[in-house]
Amino acid sequence: MTVTASGVAGDKDVIRRVERKSRKGIFAAFLGAARRKGRKTLALLDADGRNLTYGDLLKGSFALSGPIARRSTPNERIGILLPTGAGATIALFATMAQGRVPAMLNFTAGARNIKAACKAAEVTQVLTAHKFIEVGGLDGLVADLKDDLTFHYLEDLREELTLRDKLRALFGPFLPSVLSANPDPDEPGVILFTSGTEGDPKGVVLSHSNIIANIEQIAEHVEIAPSDIFFNPLPMFHCYGLTAGTLWPLIVGYPTALHPSPLQTKIIPKRIFETNATVLFATDTFLLQYMRASDARGMTSLRLAVCGAERVKDETRAMAERRFSFEVLEGYGVTEGSPVLAANQPGDIRSGTVGKLLPGVEYRLEAVEGLDGAGRLWVRGPNVMKGYITPKEPGVIHPLKDGWHDTGDVVVIDEAGYMSIRGRVKRFAKIGGEMVSLAVVENCATAVWPDNMHAATILPDPRKGEQIVLVTDRKEHDRALLLAWAQSHGVPEIAVPKKIVSVDEVPVLGTGKLNYVAIKRLAEDRIAEEAAARSAAVRAAENTEAGKLSKPGKPAAGAARAQRPANDEENGLPKAAE
Repeated sequence: MTVTASGVAGDKDVIRRVERKSRKGIFAAFLGAARRKGRKTLALLDADGRNLTYGDLLKGSFALSGPIARRSTPNERIGILLPTGAGATIALFATMAQGRVPAMLNFTAGARNIKAACKAAEVTQVLTAHKFIEVGGLDGLVADLKDDLTFHYLEDLREELTLRDKLRALFGPFLPSVLSANPDPDEPGVILFTSGTEGDPKGVVLSHSNIIANIEQIAEHVEIAPSDIFFNPLPMFHCYGLTAGTLWPLIVGYPTALHPSPLQTKIIPKRIFETNATVLFATDTFLLQYMRASDARGMTSLRLAVCGAERVKDETRAMAERRFSFEVLEGYGVTEGSPVLAANQPGDIRSGTVGKLLPGVEYRLEAVEGLDGAGRLWVRGPNVMKGYITPKEPGVIHPLKDGWHDTGDVVVIDEAGYMSIRGRVKRFAKIGGEMVSLAVVENCATAVWPDNMHAATILPDPRKGEQIVLVTDRKEHDRALLLAWAQSHGVPEIAVPKKIVSVDEVPVLGTGKLNYVAIKRLAEDRIAEEAAARSAAVRAAENTEAGKLSKPGKPAAGAARAQRPANDEENGLPKAAE
């Protein structure tokens, strides 16, 4: 492949500082933050009303590490099936404290994908909570998994704490070198999983150093005010919610308010107000929903909203500024990058870009056929994963060749270093020899109908190879409006879908991203239904016409054809049966 551009982001001194600071374990970094900030300093505001200090988190982590250690062996992978909150945070640190590796399981993925993920990571034991299973209605999921996995409940583990566990909780923060593990920074620190929408989920193995390096990169790139309070409703089984929303503030030394679900759109603005949060983590879709559900004061404490996983729309930024006077930073990342690779910075937001790459991220762009001026992004750096694990070869880490990861995204990096995402390679349609980005199609639909959700997908076309279908939750849609907007904004007509499918709800993954596999299936099913309905209508019309021709006193079929005008198809009638 032809490399069109390459380079390394950041000043050399900053890069060296990031690399030096990243040579530690994740739990050791948390211990360091507790020493710097003080054990009585507020660290976490939970959705159940508890405000936990660094000392509270350390005490809980050291105490819980005892029961976990008695059930497992060093370096064993332990599944964590919990919502974002204090319980998941303590379970994560407790697992690490005794040298085990947490594997963050997506409880929205279904039993099949969870089984595949656990097989890939060789997970046989899972930490969860009775209350979570009950409130989340996940009894059926546990029943489907219990033959393959052993579940341990946090409430039960707390009941069996021994005197030794309590002493470890008391003295652990003061004697961490004796009472906690000290893993090599390059050893696996946490395992996350891809969504599994294109097959079995793959495990992404991130080292301790990968995670800490990304935290240090973010801290160098985005300036945080001393009084900032973070708010994270994103799931901890997703790298964005884990690294940026939970570990970054805790390890750098800022309180973070955690919320168990990003879907509680009416509750979240109220909690933002109650916690006086100033920095929100979200996706564009969720942020819009929060702002629409909020009253006039609900989100006025915010200074910044940091959005990833999807493009930030101009309408989102405008509403944030107009109603609540906060900035929206757009970032870009991949799980394999721990996850953040680039982000806009406060006071330097370039609309249409994801800002500059973080310090220490090395990149190269490879040419993509049919796309001039853009390239396929490859990255490597201290934050890029150790490798993948798969269900086909459980536990075997497949390292990256020379440390390079293919993101699969097509990007443009301008002379000043600002990066724009053109879309994923898989999300370009080739129509009549021209490449069309599905992201452009979705942007057009959003501009015309900003209050609805839209997703574009690709289906086969017998004449042009591929066709674009727009799936939308808007009931009344007029393609002419899309076409007019495209023409007035310089978007080629080929990017305006000829078929639009209305659905009750556009499918979304638990991470907030659009579920493109389900969206494509919806489009296929709906178009097949419409085709079947048209065929049935034609057959019914033909049968009706044939019945008329066969009645007594009617002319024969040949005579009828002779009397019928040649252009009866133009009059809306079916062709006469031969």
